[in-house]
Amino acid sequence: MTRPWFIVLFILPFLVACGTIRADTGELTVAAAADVTLAFQEIGPLFTAQTGIPVVFNFGSTGQLAQQIERGAPIDLFFAANKRFVEDLAAKAMVDPETMKVYAQGRITIWTRADSALRPQQITDLADPVYRRIAIANPEHAPYGQAAREALERAGIWKQIEDRLVFGENVAQTLTLADTGNVDVAIVALSLSIQREGYWVLIPSELHPDHPLIQMAAVVNGTQHAESARRFVEFVLGPEGHAIMRKYGFLLPGEIIER
Repeated sequence: MTRPWFIVLFILPFLVACGTIRADTGELTVAAAADVTLAFQEIGPLFTAQTGIPVVFNFGSTGQLAQQIERGAPIDLFFAANKRFVEDLAAKAMVDPETMKVYAQGRITIWTRADSALRPQQITDLADPVYRRIAIANPEHAPYGQAAREALERAGIWKQIEDRLVFGENVAQTLTLADTGNVDVAIVALSLSIQREGYWVLIPSELHPDHPLIQMAAVVNGTQHAESARRFVEFVLGPEGHAIMRKYGFLLPGEIIER
């Protein structure tokens, strides 16, 4: 009569060690692209106040967050800055394809400090040697870096400025590089520059059609908080979430530009 219990007790630690069983802490862990940091820092407390569900955010580069999910990190919900990363995870059975939803489209800007004498009017101005150090997010894993690189290439100045580029690990760190004076100018998310004291100019989306920054969310397979995760996505897509996302310059579903 004791053998079934022995089998359960033997297998359970193995499953926990392998990450197939996650401890239920009651918190919803959301991995989100750095460009939504300010918006989600407003949305999160509102969601918790209305639902009682606590939310913990892990902001970073979309590519690095996707790698964390692939390695089995305890993440319940993923908000990517480029839908391709979510689609790749779905192909690997890491996220639930039925929960995949486009939630916004991002835009890129050129940003300089308020006290800077540099005031670029368009992206081709960055070819001027007066811009000695230019920051973009790392295009190896950051969607905003990929969009920035494409825009610079299509503007015909990538080769001219390549040796002046400084890479941030994500778009938020890239803005910090400019804000602290470590670089002269940065190409960053409108959602971050719009609320930061400084000067910015929008880069036309026509310059990065291959990286349109269509942003997608999905529930991670294996989570014990699937229902809470779905509710958070619905909140972001609801009236209160949309008002905050629009405040930070995001285009919403129905407004998205694809070329």
